[in-house]
Amino acid sequence: MSPQIVGSPAAPGAAAEPAPTSVAVPAATDGEALAAATATATAAAATAAATATTNGTAAGTATAAADPGTTVSAPALPAASVQATAAASGAAKTVVAKVAVTTTAAAKSALTKSALTKPVVAKAAAAKSPVTKSPASKNVVTKNVVAKPATGPAATPSHGAAAVTTALPGVPQALSTRARTLAGAVRRRCVDLARIESPSGDAPRLDALAEELAAGFCATGATARREPGPAGDHLVLEWEGRDESLPHLLIVGHHDTVWPVGTLADWPVTEEDGRLTGPGVVDMKGGLAILEGALSLLADLGERPHRTVRLVVVSDEEVGSPDGRRLVERQLRGAAAVLGLEPPHPDGRLKTARRGSTRVRLTVTGREAHAGNDAHDGVSAVDELVDQLVLVRDLAGQPGTELNAGRISGGSRANVVAGRAEAELGLRFATVEAQRRTLDNLARLTALRPGARVRTEVLSSRPAWPERTGNPLLRHVRSLAAVLGQQLDGAPAGGAGDTNLPGSRGLPTLDGFGAVGAGAHARHEHIRVDQIAPRIALLAALLAVPLPRLRDRAEG
Repeated sequence: MSPQIVGSPAAPGAAAEPAPTSVAVPAATDGEALAAATATATAAAATAAATATTNGTAAGTATAAADPGTTVSAPALPAASVQATAAASGAAKTVVAKVAVTTTAAAKSALTKSALTKPVVAKAAAAKSPVTKSPASKNVVTKNVVAKPATGPAATPSHGAAAVTTALPGVPQALSTRARTLAGAVRRRCVDLARIESPSGDAPRLDALAEELAAGFCATGATARREPGPAGDHLVLEWEGRDESLPHLLIVGHHDTVWPVGTLADWPVTEEDGRLTGPGVVDMKGGLAILEGALSLLADLGERPHRTVRLVVVSDEEVGSPDGRRLVERQLRGAAAVLGLEPPHPDGRLKTARRGSTRVRLTVTGREAHAGNDAHDGVSAVDELVDQLVLVRDLAGQPGTELNAGRISGGSRANVVAGRAEAELGLRFATVEAQRRTLDNLARLTALRPGARVRTEVLSSRPAWPERTGNPLLRHVRSLAAVLGQQLDGAPAGGAGDTNLPGSRGLPTLDGFGAVGAGAHARHEHIRVDQIAPRIALLAALLAVPLPRLRDRAEG
C-alpha cells in the first residue's frame, strides 16, 4: 500500500476497510463439549490403531463430531514412525506405518530424528516436490506425501466411547513426548534463523531468509511460492489437508525484524538460565521455528493437517505490512479461521483482540533564508512542525487513542531558516470509532504560519480488532491444551499485527501461537526454552484435530 495523502474528513485508511461481519456464536457449553469430543476421538483412533497393529489386526477409522449432527472421519494415527533429519545431513528418509492403508510415503523432516516406538513398516513410496535450495545449507528438500486414510463405516457410539476411554491418557502423552524430542532441534532452528539478520526494508537479507524458510517448510510437506515485494519477497505456503473439501486454515507470520544489520555484533544469540536471547528470537523467528516443528511432528507421525493449511509470511510486518497486507487479505477469502505466530502474552496467554494502529507522516514545508541577515524572509518548517506536534498531541489525547512521536527530522544548518521538516507518528486505537475520529482530525491540519504548508500521509493502517464475547475458537484451543496437560487462556493485546485485519472483519481469529517469552523490540528480547515443547504439541494438535463450528454456518 503506497502512502496515502490525507486531505478529506472521510478518515483515510479506515474508509477502505469493509464493514465488520456479524458473528453468531454458539453456546459455550456446546463449544467446550465439541472441542473435547474431537480431541479425544482423534486421540482414541491412535491408540486403537496401535493396539490393533500390535495384535496383527487391522484398525479402522474413528469418528468425531465436528459440528452438531455432523460426523467427520478421523484417520487412525500410525502405530509408530521414524523421522530423519534434513537440516543437519540433508539426506535421511522416513518410513511411516499406516494402519488400514496399503502404502505410505517417505518423508523428510527439517528438524530431527524421532523414534518413540519400534516402527511397523508398510509398503512405502517416495515422491518429490519441486526442488528448493537453501542458501545456508544448500540441501535439496522434498515434499512429504502421506497416503490418505482408508475409508470405512463410522464407529458405533459404544465402540467410540470405549476407544476414547482407552486412548485419552496415552495419545496426548505421546504427542507431548514427541514434541519434547523435537524441542532441541527447534531451539537450534530458531538460533539459525536469528543469525540471518533481516531488518525491514533490506530486500537481499529478507530474500535469503525467505529461501531458508521455504526449504524448511517444504521439508515438512509444503508447497511454496515467493511473492515479490518492493522491500523483499513474501512467502505463501500450503499443506494439503486430509479433507480438501473444507475451508482452509490460515496462519500469518513475518520474517522481518526491527533490528538493523550489525546488531548481532554486540548482541549475539545466546542461551543462559533457560532463556534464549537475541535480535528477533521472540518476534518472530521463534514462532516460525515452532510451526516448522509442529508440522515436522505431524510428518513424523505420517499425518497431514485435518484441512488445508496456508501460511503467509510477509517481509514488511514491522512497518505495518503496507505491501504484505494484500497477500493476507487475498487468503482471507473462504478461511475457516486465522492463527497468528506473534509471541503470546509473557505468561503464555493467547491474544484475543488488538488495538488498531496507524503510521502517519507529517511533512512541513517552509521557506529558507539566512538566519542572521534575512530571517524575516524565511518561514521555519521546524518551528511550524513543533507547534503542529503540540496540536496533534491534544487531538490524539482523546479516549481510546495513544500517540508516539517516533522520528523527527528537519532543517540543514543552524544559520539557515529550515525549509523542510517531518515527523513520523505511531497511533494506537482501542476502537474503530477512535481511529476514524483521530484520522479525521489529522486530515484537517492547516499551517499556523503564513507561507508554511502541512501535509499528512497515512503510511500504513490496521483496523482495531475488538474483543468478542463467547469466543468458540479460544474455547476449542483451551480444550486441546487441557488434553495435553496445559492450562491456557487468552486476553486482548496492546500491539497491532496482521491478525488485526481478519479479527476486525469478524473472522474467528487468535494470535500468540509463537514462542513464549518477552521483550519484543527491546534488548531483553528472549524466549523461554522450557515452553518450546508445549507450543509445538499445541500447534500440532490444533492442525490435526477437526475444528468445531466457529460461525453460524457449518464449516467442518
